[in-house]
Amino acid sequence: MGRVTGMSGDEKDDVGEDIINEEPKKDKPPKNNRMRGILSLFMWNQVLVIASLFLAMMGVQTITAEDTSLSGIAISAFLLLLAIGLLITSADFFVEGAKGIARRAGIAEVIIGLTIVSLGTSLPEILISSQAAWEAYTNPCQVGATDCATDFALGNIYGSILVQITLILGIVVLIKPMNVKPAWIQRDGAMMFLAVLLLSMLILVDGDLNRFEGGLLCLIYVLYMTYLIQHRDEIRNEEFETIEDIRTESGIELNWTGASYGVMLIAGLGLAMFASSRVVDSAANIAIELGVPSAVVGTTLSAIGTSVPELAVAILAAKRSTGVAVGTLIGSNITDPLLSVGIAAIVNPIEVTNFTLFNQLIMPATLFCTALALVFMWTDFKFNRQEGCILIICYVAFLALLYGAI
Repeated sequence: MGRVTGMSGDEKDDVGEDIINEEPKKDKPPKNNRMRGILSLFMWNQVLVIASLFLAMMGVQTITAEDTSLSGIAISAFLLLLAIGLLITSADFFVEGAKGIARRAGIAEVIIGLTIVSLGTSLPEILISSQAAWEAYTNPCQVGATDCATDFALGNIYGSILVQITLILGIVVLIKPMNVKPAWIQRDGAMMFLAVLLLSMLILVDGDLNRFEGGLLCLIYVLYMTYLIQHRDEIRNEEFETIEDIRTESGIELNWTGASYGVMLIAGLGLAMFASSRVVDSAANIAIELGVPSAVVGTTLSAIGTSVPELAVAILAAKRSTGVAVGTLIGSNITDPLLSVGIAAIVNPIEVTNFTLFNQLIMPATLFCTALALVFMWTDFKFNRQEGCILIICYVAFLALLYGAI
């Protein structure tokens, strides 16, 4: 205003004309702020990539089903790569939808990570464990057998926890070091360790997990989820700065309509589930042809395969939101030892046949690495690259000890 006052009449008129000419430009919304509907999803490059990977995988499966001579380790490895690619892209699709719905509902991102995202990415473990328990019910395991389905199911759970808390968390930290809020450790980190500890103690008592104990684990999980929902306002206040930072970081996540976010959530989760099952199937075929015992297959190949959703979601979320990245890994490691094992035990009591392997190596290693990760988080409430490297080294050492014990 002061600058206009000192101008001549002609200059004022020129300025006035410029202001008038600029007004229509201000009324136009920025391109990134336009809401995009469901139909726009089909023109999104990410959807085209997902569709291409899906069709390629179905094509290879159809060809190998008609010509069995094409089956083998090479085909299984190729299907494994296609499935991992589909899993990563569909997981990104899913996390976009979950975060969009969370923001519209005013829910803290750490809550979404601990509930919707973690439950969605833990569905492979839930389904595999339940299916293995049912197989053990129809075909009971023999004492000392190396191909027991319950050993495979339990190994998959412990292996998934170990993979997520060492390998995946280490990779995420190497990509982007993160700050950790004390509330995450006091509330969620403690619950994660207690869940793993409780499961291990129940198994160590008599070497099995009955239906009552499985129901108890599921009940604890439901109570924990209820607690999170009841304290959503408090947790949202803790996450306010993180959410605001993400909102201003990129406009693309806020461009879609609520229905579009819903499609992302459902379609992304469904495709991730489909792809993760193909990852496990391909890895299992490779392991069977190599003659690896079921307990080791569950702890390594199957655990890595079913943990790929957590890896994909955590890496993608770490670039946008520390809350979702940490919440996904911690939430999955709460879901797996409580809900996944609990449901499997309700389907059929889990009896450990290879008790020595679990008692002397798998369970102690999981508890140690979980505690170590929490100690790293607690120190200065930061997770740096050096600590990420240590976690990865711990997982490599575990693999060496495991295969040395075969």
